[in-house]
Amino acid sequence: MAQRGGAQRPGNGGGQGKICQFKLVLLGESAVGKSSLVLRFVKGQFHEYQESTIGAAFLTQTVCLDDTTVKFEIWDTAGQERYHSLAPMYYRGAQAAIVVYDITNQDTFGRAKTWVKELQRQASPNIVIALAGNKADLATKRMVEYEEAQTYAEENSLLFMETSAKTAMNVNDIFLAIAKKLPKSDSTASGSPGGTVRVEAPPTQGAAGCCK
Repeated sequence: MAQRGGAQRPGNGGGQGKICQFKLVLLGESAVGKSSLVLRFVKGQFHEYQESTIGAAFLTQTVCLDDTTVKFEIWDTAGQERYHSLAPMYYRGAQAAIVVYDITNQDTFGRAKTWVKELQRQASPNIVIALAGNKADLATKRMVEYEEAQTYAEENSLLFMETSAKTAMNVNDIFLAIAKKLPKSDSTASGSPGGTVRVEAPPTQGAAGCCK
C-alpha cells in the first residue's frame, strides 16, 4: 500500500471553529483518472502519465467551510479487477465516496453504476456518494452524455459533476460539495493534515448548490 502525503499549499489557513474528519474513498475502473483527481486536489499537480495505483494510496487534505474545517482522509483505490476484492476494506466506515468514470469510455460508466450499487448495498447507510465524469477536457471524444449521467445521478441521489484533473475543472468543487453535504455535528481532532487549501466554488458554476 502506497502512502502519499499532501504538501502544504498556500492558502488562507484553517478555520477557527470546529474540525471534522471524514474518510473518503475513490472507486472506479482503472485509468479513469482517480489518482489524477486526488493529486490535483491535494497538491495542485497533474502528471500526463500517472502510474497505476497498487492496492490503495492514502492522502489527506482539508477544506475550510465558514467556521468548520473538514479534513478528508482519502483512500485512492486501485481500479484493476484483481484488486476489487480489497475495495470493501477501504469503503467500510467511509462517510463519503467519489465514483469516477471516463466520459470517453462508456464501459467505465457502466462499471461506475456497479460501484454505486455496491456502495448502496454494503457501505454505511448515510454515505455521501458523488459521481465524477472525469476527462471533461476530452469532450470532443465524449461517449457518455452529460444528461445521461445527470439523470442517473438524480435517480440515485448522487452528487454529480464532470471534472478534469488536467485542467482542474470542478476538482475542488466536487470535494467542496461533498464537504457541505456531510454532517458536521461531531468534531474530531485534526491530527496532522497533509495539506490545507481554501476551496471556494466560483459563483458562476454554482457548485455549492448541488448539495442543498
